[in-house]
Amino acid sequence: MLAAHALVDGCDSPALRELAGLPRRSDETEIRELYVQALHELGIPLPDEETAGRWCLVNLAFGLAKGELGPKDVADRLSMTVAARTPEETQFLSVAADYSKWMGPDELPGWENDLRTSAHSLTASTDLGSAIGVPGPRRD
Repeated sequence: MLAAHALVDGCDSPALRELAGLPRRSDETEIRELYVQALHELGIPLPDEETAGRWCLVNLAFGLAKGELGPKDVADRLSMTVAARTPEETQFLSVAADYSKWMGPDELPGWENDLRTSAHSLTASTDLGSAIGVPGPRRD
């Protein structure tokens, strides 16, 4: 989906077009190869592992804050190898990691609320969003 958004925003390359056209459940290896190729074609350096992980964390927080992802989607997509550098990133990662499919119906709403709260805190405090095409916090 990010590839499709990049195309709409004016970025274009053969690999990016191919990536945007892939079905949602495509092979992860194919997705990664096309992603790396698209970055190369666009002249964008591949981020180091820590930066990529932080971008992933911020992207998940923005997705949750904007209602594009649900709390369980965030927990399912989150890799525990993601690095957190700021207190807000650490809090979001920590709350997301607390999810368990064995949570009872009385625990789930509190966890979802805590995750949304930490997502809003992260999206309001980060400048990484601009690097992934999401506006950062206003600094008025």
